[in-house]
Amino acid sequence: MPHHLPLAKLQRIKKWHVEHRPEHPLEYQLWDTMLILWVLGRVGWLPAFALDAPWAYPLCLAGMLAPHLYVGWRLKADATQRVRCDWRDSLN
Repeated sequence: MPHHLPLAKLQRIKKWHVEHRPEHPLEYQLWDTMLILWVLGRVGWLPAFALDAPWAYPLCLAGMLAPHLYVGWRLKADATQRVRCDWRDSLN
């Protein structure tokens, strides 16, 4: 699993998914979902804090970590040859 997933890598993965959308429509939708969760987590923590909703903190954290966890899972599954990860090369 990558230790850090900077915005540039997120963008490169998204670009790969956009370019290969016709061949991999489900992967495209999954990556969009990961990015939506990331944005919701990044944006949601401030209202959760301001509205004193501590129950939302773990949800925001999970959302912020979603792309990182997804990429880690896909790379691990690719290494064990359970799922092929064609966009792996875009991380370099």
